[in-house]
Amino acid sequence: MASMMRAIVLGADGPVLAEAPVPRPGPAEVRVRVHACALNRADLYMAEGRRHGEAGGPGTVLGLEWAGVVDAVGSEVPGHVRAGQRVMGSGRGAFADYAVADWGRVLPMPDGIETAQAAALPIALQTMHDALATHGGLRAGMSLLIHGASTAVGLMGLQIARCLNAGWVGGSSTSAAKRQRLLELGMDLAVDPSAAGWSRQVLAATAGKGADVVVDMLSGPMINETLAATAIEGHIVNVGRLAGRTGSFDFDLHALRRVRYSGVTFRTRTPEEVRWITARMLHDLREPLNEGKLRLPVDRGFALEQCAQALAYMRANGHFGKIILRVV
Repeated sequence: MASMMRAIVLGADGPVLAEAPVPRPGPAEVRVRVHACALNRADLYMAEGRRHGEAGGPGTVLGLEWAGVVDAVGSEVPGHVRAGQRVMGSGRGAFADYAVADWGRVLPMPDGIETAQAAALPIALQTMHDALATHGGLRAGMSLLIHGASTAVGLMGLQIARCLNAGWVGGSSTSAAKRQRLLELGMDLAVDPSAAGWSRQVLAATAGKGADVVVDMLSGPMINETLAATAIEGHIVNVGRLAGRTGSFDFDLHALRRVRYSGVTFRTRTPEEVRWITARMLHDLREPLNEGKLRLPVDRGFALEQCAQALAYMRANGHFGKIILRVV
């Protein structure tokens, strides 16, 4: 095979299509011939030159999520991952003809799914199952509030919650049109988190109790209203900071509600921890995933060489669902 490939590389003036060496898989890694890849918010940060954990900086091949066919495996990769297998997964350097990742980040692609749809799923599946089931402790009948519910991860959260037999599920979006879409997709309540006193709507919808579990992709200045919307002894899982990385925190309200507050990120997790997260997710969700019950809308697709336009489209924040780059 050729020693060079096409890749979206961070140059001096931003992302550019360039030639890069085809990556070689390490002993515990899988190399995939990428057919499609999906954009994530972290790609915007890295395209601006910021780092995402240990990744980023000039010369970086961008992209974190892909789908394709296994091209090669390292000597320590378990036998359930094999050459020629259709897979989807997450890892660095996704916006390219070839990508490598630890075998624990590689998922089997469900039968009958298009590659573009498959590329949209891995990060949302891993992130939201970990937030809801592992850290949030969501169980059948419990109520859930998803902040930033119109994001791809938020949309996956609604579907996973239904698979786990959650009770009442509410969500938030600052867009009236997106709130309507959330209701059409089966969300019980959609609130505007920028409106004063929105927590009262959540309390009214939950008989004054509040949400047992909150998955928060917003954080920032909305945290105190979120505390007010959380049930006594409820659990907030801090997944994202779309509304801001800092904010005023009402410690007294936190104590009064006796809320558990957890932060999660993949940036500081070891490969072994990610393998466990992926295995647990597949244990709980393999059946609904294979039955087509876990899907995300694809808002728009671009060719690999149109990555700059795709990033600009994401930055405008008008999309609903995932933005895809076609590689093959």
